[in-house]
Amino acid sequence: MSQTDLAFVELLANTRHSAVHLELRDSYGIGEEAAEFNKWRDGWRPDLDPTTWWNDFHTWVRDATTRGVAFRRARVVSEPVSAYIRYEHGCTYQNIAAGESVRWLSRRKASDLALPGNDFWLFDEHMIMWNHFTGEGGSAGPELDERPDVARFCASVFNAVWERATPHEDYRI
Repeated sequence: MSQTDLAFVELLANTRHSAVHLELRDSYGIGEEAAEFNKWRDGWRPDLDPTTWWNDFHTWVRDATTRGVAFRRARVVSEPVSAYIRYEHGCTYQNIAAGESVRWLSRRKASDLALPGNDFWLFDEHMIMWNHFTGEGGSAGPELDERPDVARFCASVFNAVWERATPHEDYRI
């Protein structure tokens, strides 16, 4: 398990109420997901059978939601969407099957929002895990942040995006 996964699992184990994730990039190039994205571009599509794609992350989400943690993910995307976002959209049923709620917001509809410079996870509205990326979309490592004023900012931003965003089942690419 990677250091990032260990940090995430530990944070999630201590989460009691909510875990929210704000994604701001139009492309990511992370580990196995990059290889799967390349296969997707070549025509492969994931099987609907969860036994073929269920992984540790899905188990962590399911276990947390079972104990009452609300998982929400909001994605701010450029339109027309990138190939990577089409791939993510096509695989989001996996996040939903694990227990996440997912919404999408056109970047045009976010122009008047003060968005942070990085993607983040916010646990119980007080612990932030910033996700830093290289220019090519690879992970540059997470950073934990417990500053109360920054956590309030992240919660406010996430809620503003969430209110404007379109639920996954209604978002058309």
